[in-house]
Amino acid sequence: MVGQSISNCPDSSGRDAAAALICGSMAYDSIMVFDDHFKNHILPDKLDILNVSFLISGMRREFGGCAGNIAYGLTLLGDPALPMATVGSDFFSYADWMDTNGITRRCLKSIDDTLTAQAFIITDLDDNQITTFYPGAMTFSHGNPIDTAENVVLSIVSPDGRDGMVQHAADLAERSIPFLFDPGQGMPMFYKDDLNTFLEQATWVAVNGYEWEMLRERTGFSVAQVLERV
Repeated sequence: MVGQSISNCPDSSGRDAAAALICGSMAYDSIMVFDDHFKNHILPDKLDILNVSFLISGMRREFGGCAGNIAYGLTLLGDPALPMATVGSDFFSYADWMDTNGITRRCLKSIDDTLTAQAFIITDLDDNQITTFYPGAMTFSHGNPIDTAENVVLSIVSPDGRDGMVQHAADLAERSIPFLFDPGQGMPMFYKDDLNTFLEQATWVAVNGYEWEMLRERTGFSVAQVLERV
């Protein structure tokens, strides 16, 4: 795969202002609504030959991914954010949306012959969800080094390609750039040694209740022991 920058125009000074570097995914999210209950269409005694189809009543496509969402939120707050991610050959509509909303593309890298990461989510009337995720270009995130960004004062390592999360955390720690480790839905990719290393490198860690239980189980750390490290 050959990667290339898909930068948009720099600011008037030609350089980035002091900014937060948002390492994570960029993805298209296809969100669908099923006006029934999954349980009415899945036969528990036939799971070994499962073959179901859901007729959806609504669908929308959103510009998502952790880096995209976080950068958009910071932009709304008036803070400069540099999303860092790898994207595919189909990224053009997302790129136009970023330009319209004033979000820089200076730290994005395009991977030829690969699609941008995609999530497909179906929600039923009980708010149960079935999600499939195609990582696509996100798999190559380790090939987008943080040294392409200037004037970074703060960062976040959010769900992305596994090797990219490891690489970006190590590079940020080496450069003494404080960062938040937010494993999110990427938590299952990591086990004890990886998580121990992240906690030693990071300045902060953010997890929800379920992610905390997984972190505690895999590291053996209590809350106090985590706080000793971040």
